[in-house]
Amino acid sequence: DLETLRFSESSDKGWFRSLFVHKVDARKDAHSNLLSKKETSNLYKIQFHNVKPECLEAYNSLEAEVQNRLHQDQDYPCEVVGSWNTWYGEQDQAVHLWRYRGGYPALTECLKKLNNNKEYLEFQKERAKMLVSRRNQLLLEFSFWNEPLPRPGPSIYEMRTYNLKPGTMIEWGNHWARAIQYRQENNEAVGGFFSQIGDLYVVYHLWAYGSLQSREETRNSAWLKEGWDANVHYTGRRDANQPHIYNPKKINPKAKVICAS
Repeated sequence: DLETLRFSESSDKGWFRSLFVHKVDARKDAHSNLLSKKETSNLYKIQFHNVKPECLEAYNSLEAEVQNRLHQDQDYPCEVVGSWNTWYGEQDQAVHLWRYRGGYPALTECLKKLNNNKEYLEFQKERAKMLVSRRNQLLLEFSFWNEPLPRPGPSIYEMRTYNLKPGTMIEWGNHWARAIQYRQENNEAVGGFFSQIGDLYVVYHLWAYGSLQSREETRNSAWLKEGWDANVHYTGRRDANQPHIYNPKKINPKAKVICAS
């Protein structure tokens, strides 16, 4: 009858909707608190500078001079972790990774001091003449990754960038907390970070290798370990992977697109 038909239609709609809608438990804490290191309060800033090709050498010299001064000046609570030029990926690009020990207060203190530093403001004006564009992000470290430290001897660095689907960051972290154990034998795992301010749901993995051939051999050996393939499979469905190769211009501890030291 009519009432039975209405009930049947309502039930069908509810069943149909259940195929696409599922109940998600509310998170009890922010991603940053669940995934980042509790024992440190480090904040990282990554900078991407696209340089005019004819200015790259002058830019590197000027940037290195200013970075060294800031890195060694105890009045500024920041340090250069790494500084690279891209070999493979986006050309004529410089990448810089800064660490602020003390988190957001340290960043704020540093910015205030730099804005009152006439010499630094002149450096910014001079640098601006050499740039095509620039962007930056604030990052936190994954709790299960190594803290970035300098690598001895000549090295190349690979920065792999992952743009995650919103809502999958915790799942990503759970898989990589296991996967990173397969990538420690050759000391290639430098650092793992996720964005906090800037483009969101972005993950950066930084790796170091002795050469491109060493990179190939190390990556191939990982596939021989039981469990690595499963972690790559599950995380691969949640990202767009963008590997770059960088040549580092200086190593203090560092990170990003691949450059060689």
